[in-house]
Amino acid sequence: MLNVVCPHCLATNRIPKKDHYKKANCGKCKNSLLDTTPKSVDHEAFLKHIAHNDIPVIVDFWAPWCGPCRMIAPAYEAVAKELPLKARLIKVNTEENQITPSGYNIRGIPTIIAFKDGKEVDRVSGALPQDQLLSWVKRFV
Repeated sequence: MLNVVCPHCLATNRIPKKDHYKKANCGKCKNSLLDTTPKSVDHEAFLKHIAHNDIPVIVDFWAPWCGPCRMIAPAYEAVAKELPLKARLIKVNTEENQITPSGYNIRGIPTIIAFKDGKEVDRVSGALPQDQLLSWVKRFV
């Protein structure tokens, strides 16, 4: 079994571990757990994703004024679409949520951090092309 945090209501769901999912809905809100759209999260939601997901959580620390952040956004979304229930990609807006980045020593943006089993396992700073970003994320799946 696999614990997966719903990207919509943050409820933790236990689902069977499979190679591919045709359908997986949240037991609480009934929305799809297969929704791959990277959600912008606050500090509380960030902590919930990190602590309760059995799948790797990839976090993009970004800001609306950051040109490179806006440049990689489509690539980040495309990578998320390729990995439903293999990794959860989320975003932290460093302008709206300054608590989370300060706890992870974010010195520049974009910075993307991979978490597995609640711990940081790697990070990259700067904009990566989509193919390199996908290869980097797949290392943790």
